[in-house]
Amino acid sequence: MFVMVLMLVVFVLGYIAIAMEGPLQVNKAASALMLGVIIWVIYIYGLPGVLNLDFSPSWKEFQKSILLSNFKSKYPDVGLVGQMKYFITDNEVVSHLGNLSQILFFLLGAMTIVETVDQHEGFRVITDKITTTKKVKLLWILGTITFFLSGVLDNMTTTIVMIALLRKLIDDKKTRWFFASVIVIAANAGGAFTPIGDVTTIMLWIGGQITALDIMGMVFLPSIVSLIIPLAVISMFIKGTVDKPVQEESNRNNKSGERKLMLIMGIGGLIFVPVFKEVTDLPPYMGMLLSLSILWITTEIIHKKASEEDKRKFTVVGVLKKVDIPTILFYLGILSAVAALESAGHLQIMASYLDKHMHNVYAIDGTIGLLSSIVDNVPLTAAAMGMYPIMTDALVAASSEPAYMHHFVQNGAFWELLAFTAGTGGSILIIGSAAGVVAMALEKIDFIWYMKKIAWLALLGYLAGILVYWLQNEFIFHH
Repeated sequence: MFVMVLMLVVFVLGYIAIAMEGPLQVNKAASALMLGVIIWVIYIYGLPGVLNLDFSPSWKEFQKSILLSNFKSKYPDVGLVGQMKYFITDNEVVSHLGNLSQILFFLLGAMTIVETVDQHEGFRVITDKITTTKKVKLLWILGTITFFLSGVLDNMTTTIVMIALLRKLIDDKKTRWFFASVIVIAANAGGAFTPIGDVTTIMLWIGGQITALDIMGMVFLPSIVSLIIPLAVISMFIKGTVDKPVQEESNRNNKSGERKLMLIMGIGGLIFVPVFKEVTDLPPYMGMLLSLSILWITTEIIHKKASEEDKRKFTVVGVLKKVDIPTILFYLGILSAVAALESAGHLQIMASYLDKHMHNVYAIDGTIGLLSSIVDNVPLTAAAMGMYPIMTDALVAASSEPAYMHHFVQNGAFWELLAFTAGTGGSILIIGSAAGVVAMALEKIDFIWYMKKIAWLALLGYLAGILVYWLQNEFIFHH
């Protein structure tokens, strides 16, 4: 048990180092990478102190694994602890790395596509049409676009696209931070009401806990309320106009046609990703890489006769040098650390504790959402999915608590509200969601600044959304 506590202490200290990036003057990617490695080191050296605990998912897998007999023939001198170490390194680490790699390559592909469109000034096709400089009006326009775009794409990709737009509309850094924070809230809210808008809704949809039409019908209103409340509060306080950055004019020919082509191909490529996933059942990152390759080939053809300088600037080879690699390394570190906690069983302990002490689906989901602002929402959702089976009417009728267990049938209140809370709860802290992490990295938003200025607004919207879901579920639909 000492090892479990030590892992948790190190995780908290690592998070504090990430949050205190400004005062410490240490890049958060460096802190995250160190955290991601140290927590696995403690785990591997703490064996068998962790791997013989009943609540550890790894221990259950280890017991079921046929590798035990393989180890004896392959490594005759290895004892039980050695077998455990091989199991962790050959199975757990490799499995988590596979999941992490999917996210990282997805992120790399999306950032490169958006950067390529931006390099060709494709987003000017949109920003030139947004003529208002009034802060309140601009806030509502960007919030609305982000909300609905996030439902079609996903919250992470949408945030990358919208921050590229934001840089063309607002010059002042602190003002841009404020608008970028609203984009994070809007992206997470928009991602929660469609089956493809957020990783957690995708997980619940593929797992059979929810269906597409149901989640769109039941979670749309709570999602839009969770955005409208913060926007309404902000609108009461902000006044004045924004200063637009000076746009550089290019002498290159056919610029307008290129802009439109790149914008259509870029956005079209991003929208293609969920379609690719649906048609092929292959992971979304493959669709993203396919879209990137098509865009890459297109830029090579367009700039085939261009000067070497233009080739370096406008083809994907040149654009890749501008992609924010520290963001990707930050993700790798933080998700590795969370993966270690998931593997050891920390999340399982927490899920069981919530069920035992709360025993109320609204309270459990609400708490999971709050926790998702600290711990990545993907393993939290996975823990909840593992803890509760999908109930059938027959199982509900046979249970000792049919009223409570009814919430766990397909499209039951627990699963619908989980999609909302796990998706939108991450907005409360900037490192609580994929959208927040991307915005933080791209705009260098300060963690403490976000916590002081934005966290309470996101929390207000989050609680209002839960209230709206409870009202419609209990009094309108009697779900």
